[in-house]
Amino acid sequence: MYFIDVQGTLIDDVNKQPIAGSIEFLEHLNKTQTPYMVITNNTKKQSNVFLDYLNSIGLPISKTHYLDPLMLLESRVSKEAVAAYGAQEFLDVLIKMGYELNYTNPKTVLIAIKEDFNSEEYAQMIDFLLSGAQLIGMHETTIYAKNKKRYPGVGAILKMLEFATSASYEVVGKPSCNFYDESLAGLKKQNNGAQFEDVTIISDDVKGDLSGAKMMGMKTVFVTSGKYKTADEILPLLKAVEQPDLVFDDMQKFMESL
Repeated sequence: MYFIDVQGTLIDDVNKQPIAGSIEFLEHLNKTQTPYMVITNNTKKQSNVFLDYLNSIGLPISKTHYLDPLMLLESRVSKEAVAAYGAQEFLDVLIKMGYELNYTNPKTVLIAIKEDFNSEEYAQMIDFLLSGAQLIGMHETTIYAKNKKRYPGVGAILKMLEFATSASYEVVGKPSCNFYDESLAGLKKQNNGAQFEDVTIISDDVKGDLSGAKMMGMKTVFVTSGKYKTADEILPLLKAVEQPDLVFDDMQKFMESL
């Protein structure tokens, strides 16, 4: 059974096209009726729109095999008085979902990703948090890769704000326990006996996705087709408990190992 990341794992971060082996692996899982969930931290497109895009580039993923943070957002975050920060596409999605954006007296500071956060935005976030707003991240990625550059991910920004204000935070998407629990519920619809110990999770974010999953009992596979150029960029810096179980260049190399 598998949990499979999208950006940097199934599709590349530059052209958003399938990475070697990704289509073939999904076709194999579908043909053999192997339980799996594609779990992405997508926040820039409505869930059905992003899934349609993945299908349009050849990734054979059905709705029953797909989960992203936007699908859980309404059950986690009130729509009232939200100061949201992220790419304009994310803000547009929130408005379509009925969220009330409020940058005067918000109850919630909600953070997604973009590459050009500025000091004024950080100052505003800090003021809101010190005034009692709750801090929520759409996910907890370590690095955001775009246009062949790497920026601090939402997880890094959350840690900075936590240090600056002593405000604790919650996470909607990966690697929150709630998100993985919901992902497991998707697996249970395919195999009622599914448990985390049965799951192999594949991702290019070894800290933001895999470390938390490993603590929950999952087997972890790190692919270097996304955020990191080589495994040597990150693995020597990880604690022993954070080390992935297996490392491959991409999905094609992983498939060849099966």
